[in-house]
Amino acid sequence: MVASTVDAAARWELYRLLGEPVRLRLLALAAEEELAVGELAELLGESQPNVSRHLAPLRQAGLLAERKQGTRVLVHLAEGADRDAVIADALGAGRNLCRADGSLGRVAEIVRGRDAAARAYFAKHAKDEVIEVPPELSSYLAAFAPLLPERALAVDAGTGDGGLLDVIAPVFDRVVAFDREPAQLRRCAARLERHGHRNVELVQGDADSEAVQRAVKGKADVVFAARFLHHAPQPAGAVKALASLAKPGGALVIIDYARHDDESMREQADLWLGFDDKELARLARGADLQDAIVRPLPRPFAKTTDAHLPWQVLVARTPHTERRKR
Repeated sequence: MVASTVDAAARWELYRLLGEPVRLRLLALAAEEELAVGELAELLGESQPNVSRHLAPLRQAGLLAERKQGTRVLVHLAEGADRDAVIADALGAGRNLCRADGSLGRVAEIVRGRDAAARAYFAKHAKDEVIEVPPELSSYLAAFAPLLPERALAVDAGTGDGGLLDVIAPVFDRVVAFDREPAQLRRCAARLERHGHRNVELVQGDADSEAVQRAVKGKADVVFAARFLHHAPQPAGAVKALASLAKPGGALVIIDYARHDDESMREQADLWLGFDDKELARLARGADLQDAIVRPLPRPFAKTTDAHLPWQVLVARTPHTERRKR
């Protein structure tokens, strides 16, 4: 616990630690968004070694937490740190400093920069070839459908070429599949035409876009996000947006990679090298999801570019009561 770490140290040590403007700014930026050390250095106009030097005592005091992604180190405000009155005041002072120097406003630019590479990759690699499925799959899945008590509406987030739709379209009465790239949606439409799925509505946009929100209306029984999260510039925001599509008591199913160290996957627009189970659970809590379960999954049989990576699934549910307006 952050509070116990702070309480155990003399309070004057905490004041001394927070008496450096660079550290105040680092605290504020890390509270705004989880950022890599290089991104923090860019925002502050400081060298990476100098930023690392200031980060070290903040981590040792339990004010900041970090996680590694391959060769990158990402930093965020430790959970519960802002419950200490002194730290909360320091965060306010740090935000004022960051507003004054413009670094707080540039955080959004950093996030958009992460996204640009992914957009360029998928626009370039939206090829016509599609992995097909056994012709009898739809019949088998339709036979299983009555076993699911709630199957009026499913959502396929970041549908790509629509591979998951061959699994969920035969099971659910209606499916909304969205992707922000027109080229991907054209591939998906071609697949739907070949396989005869007439109950799927394709929508261009992100989970929080007006078009997707209007199509789903927060009524999805299940929201599927398969190999979606590792492309998201802000995973926490993405999980919240996905959860907003589910009805009260609805499920969010995130299929993604477990933590790995294959840096070559960045060449395929992977912003994150997977997530461990604690990270996924933290993202679920941040989105007010309940009953989160994370389990490993078998790897694909096909020799795809990611078949060597560990796969896992997070299943969580939205509260059964109507969520508060935020």
